Formats: sequence, structure tokens, C-alpha cells
Amino acid sequence: MNNFGGTKLPGFIGSLKQLRYLNLSGASFAGTIPLSLRNLSRLQYLDLSNCFAESSQNDLLWLPGLSSLRYLNLGAIDLSKAADHWLRTINSLPSLTQLHLPNCLLSKLPLSLPFINITSLEVLDLSNNNFNSTSPWWLFNLTHLVHLDLNSNSLGGELPDEFANLASLQNLDLSLNSYLEGGLPRITGEITDFINGLARCNDSKLENLDLANNGLSGNLPDSLGNLKNLRYLQFLRNSFQGSIPRTIGNMSSLKEFYVPYNRLSGIPESFGQLSTLVAVDLSENLWEGVVTERHLANLSSLTDLALNKLSPNISLAFNIAPGWIPPFKLRYLYIRSCQLGPEFPTWLRNQNDLKTVVLNNAKISGTIPDWFFQLNLQLDELDVAYNQLTGKPPTSLTFIDDQSNVDLSSNFYEGPLPMWSSNVTTLYLRGNRFSGPIPGNFGELMPYLTDLDISRNALNGTIPLSIGNMAILTTLVISNNYLSGEIPRFWSNLSLLYILDMSNNSLSGPIPSEVGFLSSLMFFILSNNNLSGKLPSSLRNCSSLHSLDLGENNFSGNIPAWIAESIPPLLILRLRSNSFTGKIPPQICHLSNLHIIDLSNNSLSGLIPWCIGNLTGLKVELTDADTEKYEGRLTVVAKGRFVQYDQSILYLVNSLDLSHNRLSGEIPEALTRLVRLWTLNLSMNHLTGRIPFNIGNLGWLETLDLSNNSLSGLLPPSMTALTKLNHLNLSYNDLSGKIPTANQFLTLNDPSIYEGNDGLCGIPLPVSCPGDEKQPQSPDDGSGNSKSEDGGDDLEHIWFFLSIGLGFSVGFWAVCGTLILKKSWRDAYFGYVDRMKNKLIALVAR
Repeated sequence: MNNFGGTKLPGFIGSLKQLRYLNLSGASFAGTIPLSLRNLSRLQYLDLSNCFAESSQNDLLWLPGLSSLRYLNLGAIDLSKAADHWLRTINSLPSLTQLHLPNCLLSKLPLSLPFINITSLEVLDLSNNNFNSTSPWWLFNLTHLVHLDLNSNSLGGELPDEFANLASLQNLDLSLNSYLEGGLPRITGEITDFINGLARCNDSKLENLDLANNGLSGNLPDSLGNLKNLRYLQFLRNSFQGSIPRTIGNMSSLKEFYVPYNRLSGIPESFGQLSTLVAVDLSENLWEGVVTERHLANLSSLTDLALNKLSPNISLAFNIAPGWIPPFKLRYLYIRSCQLGPEFPTWLRNQNDLKTVVLNNAKISGTIPDWFFQLNLQLDELDVAYNQLTGKPPTSLTFIDDQSNVDLSSNFYEGPLPMWSSNVTTLYLRGNRFSGPIPGNFGELMPYLTDLDISRNALNGTIPLSIGNMAILTTLVISNNYLSGEIPRFWSNLSLLYILDMSNNSLSGPIPSEVGFLSSLMFFILSNNNLSGKLPSSLRNCSSLHSLDLGENNFSGNIPAWIAESIPPLLILRLRSNSFTGKIPPQICHLSNLHIIDLSNNSLSGLIPWCIGNLTGLKVELTDADTEKYEGRLTVVAKGRFVQYDQSILYLVNSLDLSHNRLSGEIPEALTRLVRLWTLNLSMNHLTGRIPFNIGNLGWLETLDLSNNSLSGLLPPSMTALTKLNHLNLSYNDLSGKIPTANQFLTLNDPSIYEGNDGLCGIPLPVSCPGDEKQPQSPDDGSGNSKSEDGGDDLEHIWFFLSIGLGFSVGFWAVCGTLILKKSWRDAYFGYVDRMKNKLIALVAR
């Protein structure tokens, strides 16, 4: 841990032949490991971890000479050049007991070796490499292993039973084995045989087991309770289901138990027998049933308890006697989406060591009792959001941590806006009934706030200038109130702000030019106010914007081209319902990430830019990782109505709305390249020409509204490929021809979709197309059920052919049958035929 400033690792160290201990870890050398190190045949301890200031590739040609080596740590050294022979080289060190090769960019983990020479190995750390294989078989011959760490690789397959061979193992870490790209887990399958193997020995030495972030599934087996020396158990982010096994009460040494983000549903009463348990995290599962005092009875060492549901639907309830006194003293209490109410839980009466209190969505009503305030707690977090709490907000509680959080959101608190000590850094009061103005000295009393959300209340008055004193504010959400007046000019001091939401108020005046100081701003939301004027050019300095929502105001002028030139990360551009004029700037086509564009209800004119097909954001599929780029909610017109999407789904919404403008010309054919488009609304314009021939390329389209234009021509045959379409409006154009009857068009049977197009015909319109035969209606059969037209035709055909066959049979046998049966008639008939033939020949001869 010195700093040699990137100088070369000196080769003279190789001349110190009596050296037994060499530690150069974290010393910031440069270059490669000198070959002279192979001369240190007596060296027993070598630590070069994090030795180099910059990564440099090294092979291991110097290593076989260190025949006495017992400890080797090459952590964070690039060994990718040694990928083919690193294990054979290590295997030449028979005295080695500890091997640490974490984060060495190794990619090949041989599954077998001709012989095992490192059988004395006790510690093996190969974590954070790029191994892409199953567990190697030579590993299970290292029977002296005490510590094995293979976390953060790409090991795959089911966990082999042979881990049971490692009888001395105390620490096993197989967490975070997933594909490097996509993060999908590779260690999969059920865990029963693996745990059975580890628990086979009655004297299992295993103390720490970490299988977090894998794809393991099935029930946790009863044999888990046989691991009686286990102190730390980590099963985070797998797919375990069912109940925690009842045998868990036998794990008498267990101190930490973590199973969040699984699908577990049952907690046995035997859980309450874990007297050594200090910390437990049961969050984000499917818990159901009832928790009583028996589930907590003997947890005398417990300090940290986290228990919450994977969904907000409550299916787990606490039913604890009002007078019960817990044996534990909690510091950390996190309970969410579990029923604790209707009253505030009385079993917290003696919990005077609490630092974190989260009772979120717990069906608690009424007031927080006085005894809770008399505990004199020194809190760092209070979260009682999503309950039905009333009365006075808990402003008397003391927060001593420099970063304390208060969340009273979505309750029934009333009165003026409450304030706390200056130590509170995040304050969420949204969704209550607070009224009156924001205190003028708000920013002076709470200058260290980083996050402030007071939205969805009944606050009025103006925005106080003192908010400009909150120099470290990152989130300011004051939407959905009754605030008025102009936006203050206090932005020069708020350089860290990245979320600003003032929507749904009665603010007026222009956007202050000082917003240009907000260089970190990512979400700028001012929609549904009375703001006016032109967009300030200083807004171009907000070059990090992901969402710009200025809809439902009175802004005017042209849409500036610098929006595209200066704000390349833009994902959402919403300027609907303003007074913008002029043309749509073609520079917008350069916004490759843009996937929600709403310029509707303005006075824009000119053509739809021909380059609109370049909007890459409407052509590619985003991933779950992109959810981090979204905050808040957004209203989009889709399926003929206003739809509100929250941040968890916004990355999936792809919408282009240019409706209610004065746009003219044809719909660009390039628009059909936006293959991920969900919603396309071009209605209420002056568009002409035909619907693009390849519109069927928009296979994800659910909403298509081209109504109230002057479009003409036939409906393109490719429209039948829009199989996801569930809202269509082509009314009031000059379209003609037959309406398709395939795929989704069979369900789009509302005539109003096509009205105002005199040239259209076919179902569902009452106008038949030329050449269509209108089938007669079948008569009613007397019982209220009429025969189908197809059924009537079939019956007529049957009778027709039956009468022909019957007539042919009667005629045939009446003539030919008589000639066959009577010889005198037969002679007379053929004699007559011969006479007529002779007369005809004589007549022709003349």
C-alpha cells in the first residue's frame, strides 16, 4: 500500500535468494513481473495483488522456480496470456496451501488434470474471472480445502454432490455465477442433493455458505437443519419456493440468514428457536399466513429484521398479543406489505435501541402512540408510508445521522407542511392532505436535503426562494398541488439537481434562463401549468436530459433545433398542447435514443421530416437495465384514451404522436422502418397521398390513428400483418376500396372506424363491394332459430342432383329396359333404324 508511481518492478529482488516473505500488494508498480523472481526458491509467501497501477499482461514463466511457496496472491493481475497453462503451472507447487487469483481475467478452467500435486491446498480463491464451464472434477480431490471462493464467474450446470468430499470445508462461496452478457444465471437446478451431500457428515464443519444470485430452484430441504455449525447462510436472488424447513430450528449456530428475492411462502414456528440469530432478511418473497409470538419467541440475539412481500398485496399478517414483550432489542426493523395494524404494533414498546423503523404498507391506522415518542429513539430512518395514519406528524423524533430519511407518503396527515431537524436528508411527504404555503424559510431550516417530494398535496402560494439554499438537492418534486406565481430564479446554486418536477400546478410566466445552470438535470417536467413564452436557449446547457415534458402549457415559437443538437441522450420529448408553430425540425431525427415523441395539439406545419425513419429508439428493443433511466410517471395517448405509465414500464413504451397540427404532404415511407412502434397518431392534420405500402412492417403497432386527413387510395394489403393492432381509426379521409377481412381486421368491426370515406366498402360498413354476392337470409324455423344461408344452399343442391339422378334412371329403364325384355320390340326398333339409315344414304347419294 505504498505508491511507487508506476516505476518498473525491480529485477534485483530476484537476487535476494534467502527471501522467504515478499509483499508488494497495492504498491503501484508498472511493467511486468520480472523473470528473476524464479530464483527465489526459498520464498514461502508472495503477495503481488493490486500491485500494478495499470493492468499489464503476464504469463507465469517465473513461477515454477518458487518450489517452497505456501502462499500466493496475484489478485487483479492480468493473467490472460497464461489462460492455457496457468493451472499446470500452479500444480507444480506442492507446498502451496493458499492460492488467491481473483479478478485475473482467466477464462479457461480445465475440468481435469493428469495428476493432482496441490493436495495441501487449504484456501482457493478464483473469484471474478471469466470461467465458462461446469465445476471441475479435480477440485473435489482437494480434501484439505477450508475456504473455496468461486463467486462472480460463469460456472454452470447443477451443483455436483461431490462437494460432500470436501469434509474440511468451512467457507463456500458460489454466488453470482451468470452469463457475462445478459446476467442470466448459469448455476441452476434443485438444491436438495447438494445440501444432502453437505449435511451427510454428522460433524459438518461448514460455517459460511453463499449461493446468492444463481438460478437454483425447488424447496429448501429438511437436511438444511443438519448443518449445525453454519453461521452465515446467503440464498439471495434464486427461485426457491415453499416453506422454510421446520428443521431450521436445529441450526443452533446460525447468526445471519438471508433469503431475499425468492418465492418462499411459509415461515415455520421453529424459526423462533434460533437463539443465536443476529440478522435475518426475508424480504421480497411470497409470504403468506400468520406470524405469532411463537415465531419470534427465543430470538434473543436478534438485532436486524427485514420482512416484506414481493408484491404490495398483503397475505402475511402479524397476530401478536398486545402485552407480549420480545426477548430481543432491534436496531434495524424493516417490514413492508405485511399487516401489522390496525393499531400501531404494541410489541415495539421496549425497542429503545431502534435506529431504522420501516413499517410501510402495513395497514396501520389512527395515530402513532405517545409511548413511541417517549422511547427517545435516535433514528436514521422512519418510513411509515402507505398506511392510514392521521393526527400530528412525528416531527418530535430525533434524527442524529448525517443522512437520515423520513417517508410519510400516502397517509391522511393534514395541516401545514411539517419540518424536521437539519440532519434529515431525504423527505417524502407526497400523497397526504397537507395544505397552506410552503414555509418561506424551508430551505434555511433543512439546508442538507438531497431529496424532497411533497407532491399530491393541497399546497398553495408561491415557491419560496429559500429552496435555492439547498445546495446538495438532487430531487425536487412539488407536482400536483395548487402552487402559483412564476418559477423563482434560484437555480444557480442547485448544480446537483437531476430531477425537477413542477407539473400539475398553476405556475405562470416563462422558464427562467437560469435553468441552464442545471447541467446535471436528467428529468425536467413542467407539464400542465400556465407557463408561456419561448423556450430559453440556456436550456441547451442541460445536455444530460433524458426526459423533457413541457406539455399542456402556453409555450410558443418554433421548436428549437438545438434540442436535438445539444441534448443527445433525450429519451422522451413531450410538448403536446402548447402553441408551437413552424416546422418540425429535421434535427430531431438525430436523437437516436428518442422513443416517446408527443408534439400533438400545436400549430405545427409543413411536412413530416423524411428522416423520421432514423429514430433508432423506435427500432430497437430496450432491456430491463434501461429502467434506471426513468423517473416518475408519464401520460401518453394510446388506444384512444389517456394512459399513465410509471417508471417501471416507460422503457417499453414507443409512441409517436403528431396529431392535431397543420402538417401536410405525404406520410413518409421511411416511417415504416420504426418497427418497435406501439402507438402512431397522425390524426387531425392535412396529410395527403396514400397510406405507406409497407405499413405492415410495424408489427408491434397497437394503436393507429390516421383520421381526419385527406389520405386517398386503397388500404395497403400489408395492413393485415398488423396482428397486434387493437385500436384503429381511419375515419374522414378519401380512402377507397375493400376493407380487409383477415387477422385483426376481423375484430375491428366498428363502422365508425371507417366512416367519412365514401369509397370504402365491405364489412363492417353497410356498403357491399362490387362482385360481392349478398346471401339471402334463411327463414325462421319457428323456434326463433333461422337456418344459415350456407345450410339452405346445401339442401337445395342435394335435391337438385337427386332429381336429375331419378329422372335419368326412369328414362333409361323405360326405353332400354323394354328393348332388353321384349324380343319383338327389339327387332322392330333395330329394323326401323336400318330402314332410316338406308334412306339417308340414298338421299345423300343423289
